[in-house]
Amino acid sequence: MNGPAIPSVPTAQQHAVDSLRRLMVSGALRPGQRVNQEDVAARAGLSVAPVREALRVLEQEGQLTYRPRRGYFVTELQYDDLREIYELRKVLEERAARHALPTMDAGTLERVEEAARACAEAAAAGDVAAELAANRTFHFAIVEAPGQPHVLRLIRLLWDSTEVYRAMYYNLPEERTASVHAHDRILDALRAGDADRLVRELDDHRDRALEVLHRVLT
Repeated sequence: MNGPAIPSVPTAQQHAVDSLRRLMVSGALRPGQRVNQEDVAARAGLSVAPVREALRVLEQEGQLTYRPRRGYFVTELQYDDLREIYELRKVLEERAARHALPTMDAGTLERVEEAARACAEAAAAGDVAAELAANRTFHFAIVEAPGQPHVLRLIRLLWDSTEVYRAMYYNLPEERTASVHAHDRILDALRAGDADRLVRELDDHRDRALEVLHRVLT
């Protein structure tokens, strides 16, 4: 008989990656800002070595940019970059959603509903970090179905590369409310098992975020 699963312990590098993500999402590190390795290490209670490794991980994801002799900077995206990323997400997420919907069971739907409730609670409290986490859980619970590991890997990469900008979006109170309503409409489509409606609601939700970010950036 197999024993109970032993939870994995985060490595120092993963702890450093998580710390850097939190600093960017909270606005402590903003687009275009240089990352001070020693400062990040002190905040995370780590040595500089795992922070250096974490910087390379986030550079590969596109969240950081390395400039020779100057160090790492939070990647600064232009609107055209965001638009390209969102257009790629549209293609991949439609494919993933259409594949996942027929396999969705009651447990998965309950997980999506719970994430939607967590989003609504965080929006009401103005807790941007909590809403970002719940929003990610909500969207990935919809598309995480067996049989499409490469699509999901690409979707995660695209999401990670724009998390800082998603935080800007959720810093607007009216958009926190709009997102809650969008999630309700997406849930209605899921419960109805209507793939076309689900894709349409996901597209509308994504398009509104891109439109708002366009205004913020320009």
